[in-house]
Amino acid sequence: MNHIFCKSLQGFLPPPKGSGFPLMTTERIFYEMASIFFVYSFLAWVVETAVATLKVRDFRNRGFASGPFCFVYGFTGVLLTIFLQELKEDRWFLFLGSMVIATAVEWMTGKLLERLRQKKWWDYSGRKWNFNGYICLQYSLLWGIFGFLAVRYGNRIILGFYRSIPVMVGKTVIWGLIAIAVADMLGSLLAISHMEEKLPYLLKWNHRLQRWTLRLAVKVSGHIEKRIGRSYPTVLPKHEKEIEKGEEKCSFVQVFWLFVIGAFAGDIIETIFCRITAGVWMSRSSLVWGHFSVVWGLAIALVTVLLYKDRNREEHYIFWVGFFLGGAYEYICSVFTEIVFGKVFWDYSAMPFNLGGRINLLYCFFWGLAAVVWMKVLYPKAVRLIEMIQKKTSWILTGIFLIFMIFNIFISMLALVRYDTRTEGKAAVYRWEQEMDQHFGDAKMEQIYPNAIKQ
Repeated sequence: MNHIFCKSLQGFLPPPKGSGFPLMTTERIFYEMASIFFVYSFLAWVVETAVATLKVRDFRNRGFASGPFCFVYGFTGVLLTIFLQELKEDRWFLFLGSMVIATAVEWMTGKLLERLRQKKWWDYSGRKWNFNGYICLQYSLLWGIFGFLAVRYGNRIILGFYRSIPVMVGKTVIWGLIAIAVADMLGSLLAISHMEEKLPYLLKWNHRLQRWTLRLAVKVSGHIEKRIGRSYPTVLPKHEKEIEKGEEKCSFVQVFWLFVIGAFAGDIIETIFCRITAGVWMSRSSLVWGHFSVVWGLAIALVTVLLYKDRNREEHYIFWVGFFLGGAYEYICSVFTEIVFGKVFWDYSAMPFNLGGRINLLYCFFWGLAAVVWMKVLYPKAVRLIEMIQKKTSWILTGIFLIFMIFNIFISMLALVRYDTRTEGKAAVYRWEQEMDQHFGDAKMEQIYPNAIKQ
């Protein structure tokens, strides 16, 4: 897996001659992605804080955590860097891809934060061409511009600077920032969840970091919750037990079973679709055991988590959410599987209005329709089925299936990695490689993954 991942990013930014860096290793990728993550997180914090301060003529820290970072921007920067490398030289599609992915991240972040706090952290309802107040056209265009500049120019500047400092210094700084970020996020989550008594020392350190951050921004402010409330006026203080009584929850058990149901149904649908369109029966499973499509399962679980509270909204609302998020999700899955496994599992290059052969306009419409059918028709039936399973078997069946799916996914990953190295003529050295050769040879893998194309 290491060599596949490195090979897929070979064109990212070759190191300068005599720099001491290997051409491309997983370790090097980790540190360079981490440097991009923290630089964009810090720059975003500076920009957000400055803009908010100018608007209200008073300092306002715009970060979620106590340190001077907006981590969602750093995460988005890494996503764009990895998944849009192949579009780097195509300015229009690089802009469009940046706009779509960043907008999808913003929408999902807003939804998840609302689930966490039961309030919106930002609201664009007052702007034209907004979607549910979470995203709007103006900011989507801005994200496209920023993403374009970051992938084309920003990354080169950041990595050029990172490679100019001694390797050990760079690694030390990265690990120091990681430690601060982890402690910072844990402290912030405890604070907004009113669980300060659980880890008082962590909260004490978190408050010190907060005060340092506020001094960095010139003015000392209050604690995490007060600062978040000032930064995002739509977030009201949480009072115990104020969440609506009887509000439906989407539990882990429900999400897991929705993943299983979606994975099975998606495999069956794709198998029948291939039979109708191509005239052949072929496996569409993602796993070596059973009829399960992980892409469909994750899609069903994700769309449910994000939309289950909006299932009573208009059909066109759910359709467009499924259209855009489904397209972005399929594109990311395609790049991810190619990076990790070195194979392309679908290719739409022959279809009109495709993007890199990874997604196309027609299937984006299918994603939108699937979202409507799922949330309006199938989701209520699936919930009743899951409730019946829980009632009759408690945790027994759930536990068995959970263990089976984890083991199935793990073995499938090993089989795919070995399948790739075997096609390169590499002999089995380790015990797990020999086991994969014995149980999942080329004929078996070609039967399970008939459309897997070596890259």
